[in-house]
Amino acid sequence: MRGSLERLADMLEAIEKIEKYAARGRNVFESEELVQTWVVHHLQILGEAARAMPQAIRDKIPQVAWSKIIGMRHILVHNYFKVDCDIVWAVIEVELPKLRREITEAIFQIQHEST
Repeated sequence: MRGSLERLADMLEAIEKIEKYAARGRNVFESEELVQTWVVHHLQILGEAARAMPQAIRDKIPQVAWSKIIGMRHILVHNYFKVDCDIVWAVIEVELPKLRREITEAIFQIQHEST
């Protein structure tokens, strides 16, 4: 079973992988099916790691929008053929940089609580 730090690291890794291809720009994201699939897949990984996070950790790190992340995962998984590229791109531009900082701070917080 993966621990909380590993799941947070999974989330951070998913963000980094999304950012890698998002750096090519919105036009590439909208026009290249493989890039869209890559991004959506890693958003699903991000949501799955958040969903599997113990409630005690979610409560300890309330600045992370756990329910929104999990909700987005549900939409991407269950409505795959209706994915709205505008919403996904807004998440990439607006939410992921903030989430990256929050996850990085959470990892630091948990590591220092363990020592």
